Amino acid sequence: MEFAATTATPGKFSSACLIVGIYEGNKLTPSAAAADEVCGGLIKRVLKGGDLKGKVGQTLMLQQPEGLGCQRLLLVGCGREKGLSDRNYRKISEAAAKASVASNAKDALCTLSELPVPERELDWRVRQSIEAFGQASYRFEQMKSKKSEEKHPLHKVNFPHTGRADGALVKLGILQGRALIAGMALSKDLANLPGNVCTPSYLADQARELGKRYKTIKSTILDEKQMEKLGMGSLLSVSRGSRQPARLIVMEYSGSTAKNKQKPVVLVGKGLTFDAGGISLKPGPGMDEMKYDMCGGASVFGTLKAIAEMELPINVVGVVPSSENLPDGDANKPGDIVTSMSGQTIEILNTDAEGRLILCDALTYVKKYEPDVVIDIATLTGACVIALGSHAAGLLANNDELAARLLEAGQKSGDRAWQLPLWEEYDEQLKSPFADMANIGGKEAGTITAACFLSRYTKEYTWAHLDIAGTAWKSGASKGATGRPVPLLTQYLIDKAKGH
Repeated sequence: MEFAATTATPGKFSSACLIVGIYEGNKLTPSAAAADEVCGGLIKRVLKGGDLKGKVGQTLMLQQPEGLGCQRLLLVGCGREKGLSDRNYRKISEAAAKASVASNAKDALCTLSELPVPERELDWRVRQSIEAFGQASYRFEQMKSKKSEEKHPLHKVNFPHTGRADGALVKLGILQGRALIAGMALSKDLANLPGNVCTPSYLADQARELGKRYKTIKSTILDEKQMEKLGMGSLLSVSRGSRQPARLIVMEYSGSTAKNKQKPVVLVGKGLTFDAGGISLKPGPGMDEMKYDMCGGASVFGTLKAIAEMELPINVVGVVPSSENLPDGDANKPGDIVTSMSGQTIEILNTDAEGRLILCDALTYVKKYEPDVVIDIATLTGACVIALGSHAAGLLANNDELAARLLEAGQKSGDRAWQLPLWEEYDEQLKSPFADMANIGGKEAGTITAACFLSRYTKEYTWAHLDIAGTAWKSGASKGATGRPVPLLTQYLIDKAKGH
């Protein structure tokens, strides 16, 4: 889908669909008022009929509005005129995107970015609208022999503006929005692929493709022999139960003009391409969704693609430790003790707590980059789903400033996180009589003790952990990857690049 800026007014722009907003109480937005004047009061007459109340997210499509240069006129409810929240603006944008994508329109003029949202600039509003169009038009049909008969012809959306300053903001919003939905689409595609296709080696190939596609990305793949030389006994213990060899995928994005001076942000994403739990086998129902256990790694891929698309002036290293976790005669057993790359020993009390076993070696490995900050992303604990549901990612950090920046990025992007404590009292739960630590800390505070485990490998740098077990995918009839937390991570990197 294409997105473009235009100086044309709603009443004179020729399009297949004109999208305007309607407030509660039949109050017209500026673009709706301009369109209504051109079409002889049609909008006001329709509103008097009561088919649209102006509630947030309501839509009404009018065909062939006389006098307007558009084939369709989409009226979108915007709620009360004052105090429009971030959340409601997104709901309005999502409703408009769904209705226009579901129509037969080939292009559209979207005027919703004119809606005032407190503390949000025009570029933000445009970007949110573009994200909504990206979500509404996304389809995953790569594995189907017959594609869906339902076609969505919408291929271009225009955003109007007045003046040079507004035009620059609209173009910035388009640049960032287009890059964001491209990154989210990649993240969702990788996560939605089945485990027999998306293996560690497949992910490695995708990293190589990114390196070919973008000159700013250099991809390096470490195989099991190389990891063995580095002493990654914890990561390799997980892959022993699988016929698919593990891979450590490294993608270095160089966007800074002062490459040797700017320390990189390092993103470490859990890449378990399928997790059966190992010897501590998971229940059968719902196990198919364990192909999504690599959503942390997928978000690293998606974020790197997004920042490469917008050519963000910042240095970022993406690291994805990738493996399968399956039961086998050589798989980890409860009670086994393994030695991590850091030299610390781990007693494996539950083989289904494997994500931390592959992450800890990756977190040790990334010290070589002398990072500015390190952020790991993982579908790590079911406890996080119980605690926060599907609305927020769990956030834990050894630095309050980094945590605050991530929380702010989550609020701005609508991809929110919630901070949990990382206290020494929780760390006590990881004690083992036989090794330096156990890989689980009991039933209480599972999300926190998992982060405490990871924190033992991150003491030499500034670090944050995002547990996305509740936000990375949806179950049920709408089953599929969400693309989160690509918006949060991308926003954090945009903000950090501005700081530089």
